[in-house]
Order: sequence, then structure tokens, then C-alpha cells
Amino acid sequence: MAQRVRLILASASPARLRTLRAAGLGCEVIVSGIDETAVTGDRVPDMVAELARRKAEAVSDRLRRSRRPTVIIGCDSMLELNGQPYGKPETAAAALQRWQLMSGRSGVLHTGHHVILRDAEKKLARTAVAATTVHFAELSYAEIQAYVDTGEPLQVAGSFTIDGLGGAYVTGIEGDHHNVVGISLPLLRIVVCELGLDWPSLWLRR
Repeated sequence: MAQRVRLILASASPARLRTLRAAGLGCEVIVSGIDETAVTGDRVPDMVAELARRKAEAVSDRLRRSRRPTVIIGCDSMLELNGQPYGKPETAAAALQRWQLMSGRSGVLHTGHHVILRDAEKKLARTAVAATTVHFAELSYAEIQAYVDTGEPLQVAGSFTIDGLGGAYVTGIEGDHHNVVGISLPLLRIVVCELGLDWPSLWLRR
């Protein structure tokens, strides 16, 4: 019988974990702890790809070698608006200012995915980036302030969610909606298959 694959999410994002578990994947979380502000660049896709790679590699470096196949998933998301990258705003003032820019406009949510497959004999890796266009509602200042006051926008890329309080402020998307949550399931399946694994082999079977 083939060994069950150990699946690790190298991210503290509860939304990514919920997405994977809802898709039938039984995974554990090991937070990478990398400095997400250390990567800069001219192209947002390149930045999220590099951050995803660093997250996955940081976790991989902490694991002992094992014969059991292990898949490590690193992800990072940023919103691109007018060619500028926007990650987590961290402060209420930054979130408020950002939503004033986003209101009534459209941006592209980029998510980098770096997936490592390793066992005792080998280590393989693939990187890919998903992009989803997001259209935002036109909000009043009072609506923006009320949303910022909830604290939700402060710790998420682009200062918004689609699966939380911010969902009412997204009028439409073009692309994979999972990607807006922070991890693209269709892209992840493609990458996993490129590494030689069958997607159903990752399902948590009871």
C-alpha cells in the first residue's frame, strides 16, 4: 500500500487552511516565520512567487528527512492596483487610505504558490502564480470607516476578504474565486500533478 502523503501548509492564514480542508485535504500547519517585507520588486507576480518560495523552503529546511512523501505548500498574496503592490496594511490608517483608493475600482489579486515534494531520496519543487481581477463596490466614507473598525482588513492582503465581512464590497471577479481567498485550488492541482502526484491521493480518507 502506498504511504499517505504528509501535507503541510506553510502559512498562518486560517482562510487558506479552511479552503484546503473544505476541498478534502487533510493538512497541518507549520508557519514559516519569514519577513514578508524583505522582498521587493517591479512586478507583483514575481514578488508573490518569491515570498511563496521562501515560506515553503523555510519550512522544508526545518523538517527531518523521512521516507514518507511530504508536500509543503507556500503561498503569498498581494493586490495590484494601478501597478502598485498592496499586502497587509497592518494599521487602521493604512487600511482606510487604501480602501479610499479601491472604492469603485478594480484590482488584480495575485497569489504565488510554491510546492515542494520531498522524501528520503529526492526533493522536487514547482512555482506558479494565479491572478484574479476583483471589482470593488463604491463605498461611502462611513462604510469604509465601519469596515476598518472591525479590524478585518488589517491582517489580510489587499485589505479585504471575499469570504468574510468584505464579501459585500466585492461586486464581481474574473478568475478563480479560491485565489481571492489566498490559494488557487485549480492551480494547486496542476502543480501537484506536475510533481507526479495524483490529486485524489491528497484527500483525507476516513
